[in-house]
Amino acid sequence: MDLFDAVTTGQHGTPVVERAGSGAPLAVRMRPASLDEVSGQEHLLRPGSPLRRLVEPADEAARRAAPGSVILWGPPGTGKTTLAYLVATVSGRRFVELSAVTAGVKDVRQVVDDARRRLATSGEETVLFIDEVHRFSKSQQDALLPSVENRWVTLVAATTENPSFSVNSPLLSRSLLLTLRPLTGEHVRDLVRRAVADERGLGGAVELAPDAEDQLVRMAGGDARKALTVLEAAAGTALSEAQAGARAAGEAEVAGGPVVVGLETVERAVDVAAVRYDRDGDQHYDIVSAFIKSIRGSDVDAALHYLARMVAAGEDPRFIARRIVISAAEDVGMADPSALQTAVAAAQAVQLVGMPEGRIVLAEAVVHLATAPKSNAAYAGIGAALEDVRAGRIGVVPPHLRDAHYSGAERLGHGKGYQYAHDAPHAIAPQQYLPDELVGRRYYTPSDRGYERQVAERLERIREILGRARPPQR
Repeated sequence: MDLFDAVTTGQHGTPVVERAGSGAPLAVRMRPASLDEVSGQEHLLRPGSPLRRLVEPADEAARRAAPGSVILWGPPGTGKTTLAYLVATVSGRRFVELSAVTAGVKDVRQVVDDARRRLATSGEETVLFIDEVHRFSKSQQDALLPSVENRWVTLVAATTENPSFSVNSPLLSRSLLLTLRPLTGEHVRDLVRRAVADERGLGGAVELAPDAEDQLVRMAGGDARKALTVLEAAAGTALSEAQAGARAAGEAEVAGGPVVVGLETVERAVDVAAVRYDRDGDQHYDIVSAFIKSIRGSDVDAALHYLARMVAAGEDPRFIARRIVISAAEDVGMADPSALQTAVAAAQAVQLVGMPEGRIVLAEAVVHLATAPKSNAAYAGIGAALEDVRAGRIGVVPPHLRDAHYSGAERLGHGKGYQYAHDAPHAIAPQQYLPDELVGRRYYTPSDRGYERQVAERLERIREILGRARPPQR
């Protein structure tokens, strides 16, 4: 669907895109008409930047030097679609849009074949915009390669996921990757105020109360499209109510200037602001990462915040519980062995009671882990042991520790000289346990935090006793 009608020349010769009709959604009507109106992406729009050369080539040489394929990576509502439209319409190219959700290889090839014919017969260039390109399969992405290499189309692909994982290497290597930054609250506030005042938007028909504006910006979460959608719904509600009130009073129209949109109206315009968290995308990994790191860092408030974001977004509570169990073993460890017990109990309880009550169980486990003393000594210990094993530092099991229960084992010397630990003082038998090559190797170094401080004191005495072991006779 083409949302723009024509390209004209604005002040100082800047190309400007004329807007779609007034019946289009507010977010569409308020799309930037030129690069100068794009907010929050100044790092991509500096004079001479690749994106600016692609949108506004100074001459034919500049157009040929512009990138032939661009991947726009960024969160929702940051302007990826807008930039794609500007690449096409401001530069006078034909615009074709495909959605990776519904398009297949046949659709891609049809568009490319049509673009080749137009380029050969009339010289008309085509911008192919693919939204959510990360949803394309490998074969679909491979189908784009010839058109990118031969510049039959200018490919502009948008994705909310890290292209390093979601776009195959051949296409990624042939494309210019541009990362869009999340919009700040002030960027969203400026866009909202512009939409209220601009004739393309609400034309001053309403006025946002300060607390309503603050709430709208918070609910948007850096998503300009969401902010304008909620604003349009709230303004429509306020205008409808004001008109109904005027009719009830026998007046033909609302008097007294702009209709004020208050906090309650904004909150009624949308039941719950959707949490920006894609369980299959980058947000999933970012939030989980922040959640675990907050527990590790003992910031209980941050840990509960990220837990709430996952719960509100409908994350599988079993997934959250598994991460808590791992954190208990990896980050709390022997500094508080009861943390693992709490985490396992929470995982079982969540399966038993389900949601929404399971959130309380998860919160209790998170509070325990975040406020517990921390030690990764056990985690580091198994890591060091595995490193030795993988490097071939293994040796053979000492004969006195080998299995002596089968026929002929005694003849081989298995079990000879073994000391039963429970018969020794303190149940610690001073004998060699590690292979000869690893005698004296230390994998576990307890911290001085929490319960592990007691473990450290006991381990020091244990190792002293074990150090008295005489070399076994072979």
